[in-house]
Amino acid sequence: MRRRDFITGVGGAAMAWPLVAQAQQAMPVIGFLDSRTSDSMASRLRGLRQGLKETGFVESENVSIVYRWAEHQNDRLSALAAELVRRKVAVLVSSGGPGVAFALKAATTTIPVIFLSAEDPVRLGLVASLARPGSNLTGINFLSRELVAKQLELLRELAPTGKRVAALVNPANSSNAASTLKDLEPAGRALGLQVQIHNASTSRELDAAFATMARERPEALFVGTDPFFNARRVQLALMAGRLGVPAIYSGREFAEAGGLMSYGSDIVDSYRQVGVYAGRILKGAKPADLPIVQASKFEMVINHQTARMLGLNVPQTLLTAADEVIE
Repeated sequence: MRRRDFITGVGGAAMAWPLVAQAQQAMPVIGFLDSRTSDSMASRLRGLRQGLKETGFVESENVSIVYRWAEHQNDRLSALAAELVRRKVAVLVSSGGPGVAFALKAATTTIPVIFLSAEDPVRLGLVASLARPGSNLTGINFLSRELVAKQLELLRELAPTGKRVAALVNPANSSNAASTLKDLEPAGRALGLQVQIHNASTSRELDAAFATMARERPEALFVGTDPFFNARRVQLALMAGRLGVPAIYSGREFAEAGGLMSYGSDIVDSYRQVGVYAGRILKGAKPADLPIVQASKFEMVINHQTARMLGLNVPQTLLTAADEVIE
């Protein structure tokens, strides 16, 4: 190589270094906070990235995502929220229950926050209205609490002669449990079902709850929507199988883990919508002007293999209506 070419090359590289550094600094950062662990979130994060891609953002190419996981220790949420705020991220995403959204709401009034809520965020006090949230928060309502009555109806179709239903809720998530019980008990009475509530917030309490169920011998099982239950979905599917009764859950991940039946909003699509909102905010949209998205895609998934293991004949009407039957 000639000396002149070498000097030109070095000079060009030297000029490029500040440009690279500038590009790295210009890459916006999304802060993602979840109450759970990362190992249960793969499909949901794919949905988030898909939504970002739809608005022109690809992780590690032109947007960065910083993940923080509370690992089911809700007392860590405030510190993790404050840490993300100190990083001066461009957008915050709240995932894994209302406690996460409230932690982020308390941590900042300026950084946009996009939340996922299983129940009415106005009733929770997260936003002023669905149409115009009016603050730095907006998000997706995937309506899981509002589907309790429908889930009980489907459970009744699975076990038409059953009257006693065990219902599992997590009292540590107090607003969540209260909303579930508010809908569950009157829906059960309307269907002529006797609903027995069982509480569990830890793996040990899950063991105790199922031991009680084994003694009481319910004829069906309802598992409430809760991030803790989602993270324990394999354990729950196994326990329900040993109990030997039909069970219904709120999301397809339970059926994929061996649970008998799930009915709920398409949670992966809800995360996709979060990604879309994050991309729009990165392009200049204000969260106060972005209405709360109401979930519109719902799905029923039946694990036929689990049904056969239980010796259960799933009605053809349910098999036909299911969005997916796992064989």
